[in-house]
Amino acid sequence: MTNRSFADYQVSDEIQRALAVLKYETPTEVQSKVLPLALENKDLVVKSQTGSGKTAAFGIPVCELVQWEEKKPQAIILTPTRELAVQVREDITNIGRFKRIKAVAVYGKEPFSKQKEELKQKTHVVVGTPGRLMDHIERETLALDQVKYLIIDETDEMLNRGFIEEVEAIIKKLPSDRVTMVFSATLPNDVENLCHKYMKDPTHIEIESTGKTADTIEHLLIQVKEEEKISLLKNVTVTENPDSCLIFCRTKENVDTVYRELEAAEYPCERLHGGLEQEDRFAVMEGFKMGNFRYLVATDVAARGIDIDNVTLVINYDVPMERESYVHRTGRTGRAGNKGKAITFSTPFEGKFLKAIENYIGFEIPMTEAPTNREVARKKAAFEEKLGGRRVVKNNKTARINQDIMKLHFSGGKKKKIRAVDFVGTIAKIPGVTADDIGIITIQDHMSYVDILNGKGSLVLQAMENATIKGKKLKVSKAIK
Repeated sequence: MTNRSFADYQVSDEIQRALAVLKYETPTEVQSKVLPLALENKDLVVKSQTGSGKTAAFGIPVCELVQWEEKKPQAIILTPTRELAVQVREDITNIGRFKRIKAVAVYGKEPFSKQKEELKQKTHVVVGTPGRLMDHIERETLALDQVKYLIIDETDEMLNRGFIEEVEAIIKKLPSDRVTMVFSATLPNDVENLCHKYMKDPTHIEIESTGKTADTIEHLLIQVKEEEKISLLKNVTVTENPDSCLIFCRTKENVDTVYRELEAAEYPCERLHGGLEQEDRFAVMEGFKMGNFRYLVATDVAARGIDIDNVTLVINYDVPMERESYVHRTGRTGRAGNKGKAITFSTPFEGKFLKAIENYIGFEIPMTEAPTNREVARKKAAFEEKLGGRRVVKNNKTARINQDIMKLHFSGGKKKKIRAVDFVGTIAKIPGVTADDIGIITIQDHMSYVDILNGKGSLVLQAMENATIKGKKLKVSKAIK
């Protein structure tokens, strides 16, 4: 690893400032290899595992290279799942916060009309799942003529989910004079073919140093009979006493069963699977990030899209049937240089899945004994004490970058012929406020939202109560969200 810092790259002050607030200090290996090339507009094929910091590896150059003045989208980022689309949108918004980069996420199971309205605004970056992105392209609600950057994230997972035809259809609609970057944990032939077909002499970057799984993770295996799994789970959580814990099950039925058992035992827990409404899934994700509960029981739907730097323990309640899933599940811990632990419960019937996983990751998972009753009894008091306390989230990046930002709601928009420059002109005249204190502006038909940065929100709110915009008196209030 080099001892470079982000200050060594040709990145604007606004981006540097956001990186400092987000506590991105030393570039990870993938970031230090990708950044210089991406900033020079090179096509890249990057093989890098989950948790290696690749979102920032493409997020920083995208935020740096897009032109703020351009109203139409300049970057398209494809992701295989809705959860990941939302996570990437959040990361891009955070990195581009002080440059006022507007990123929009589009995905299925959310009203098309809501996304259409968002895309009418000035939008720099669109993150989305292939199906919904294609919908917007076909219905002409997404302009592509200014797209300069295409990023395909988790490309191997796109293939697993059968999205490859949609991905190709989207690529064919984009301007040919663009930069393309492909990120993938593995590079199967289909991904290689895709790259050769649609990329201009791409540079290959392979981050191999950590093997398939991060070397910050301790892997353990406990053999158990199916009917004894629940009591083993309770004993393991007592002896490990994690700050935060993800429990993965193979089916949503198992998730529901485990969740009910833990809830009955008064664990602060939630569940996540594809059978829940999308809105509920996002609310659970957000709650876990905020530290509202300590245990999350989930199917593989959550193995991508949860970016929390301090999940201390991952438990595979069921052995995953796909070997790649093992890497994605366990990659939720041991992130950003922290230590983590992954414990897998294996029944006699799951032996063949386990062998396939071990062949894939390149080592045998060490076997350990189930906790003894004495151990459980000895650690029970400390476990119960922690269970009653609130989880402390050390690294919620979004909360950190938003702490000095207030979103203001104004009761007027396009129908009153109000434009972003009208807000900037009026607000920048307030004593003690400059244009640099104004963040993202969103203008809808009948209302507008303006982000005020640098802790100046209350000052602007007070001043705007008696001011007019373009000669019109608008009601102003602190936005609820």
